[in-house]
Amino acid sequence: MLREFRKFIMRGNVVDLAIAVVIGTAFGAVVSGLVADILTPLIAAIAGKPNFADLTFTIHHRMFLYGDLINKLITFVSIAAAVYFFVVVPLNKLAERRARGANVTPAELPPDVALLTEIRDVLARQGEPPS
Repeated sequence: MLREFRKFIMRGNVVDLAIAVVIGTAFGAVVSGLVADILTPLIAAIAGKPNFADLTFTIHHRMFLYGDLINKLITFVSIAAAVYFFVVVPLNKLAERRARGANVTPAELPPDVALLTEIRDVLARQGEPPS
């Protein structure tokens, strides 16, 4: 029974998932810190109010905390923007650069390189036993 449990735990997808959760948690802390320490004070400097939690209205003696909702919306949009601009865009640019380097086709090769490639292929075919 312990052997089966060990086999289950050591499966690649379980270990990969555990690593993803740990890295995701750490990355979430970094993004939250970026939003709390950089973006929120920046928004406060522009809007003139760092915290909207005290904004309320009352209907029939019930208080509605719409300022808290505004704070949460600003936090969500800030986190989404931080992830997009600091993670997604750079990774897309990196993938684009890698794709450009990998898409070299023989038609795009300079004539001397194409000729050398053709000579190499002919020599390789000559060394093969007849079929």
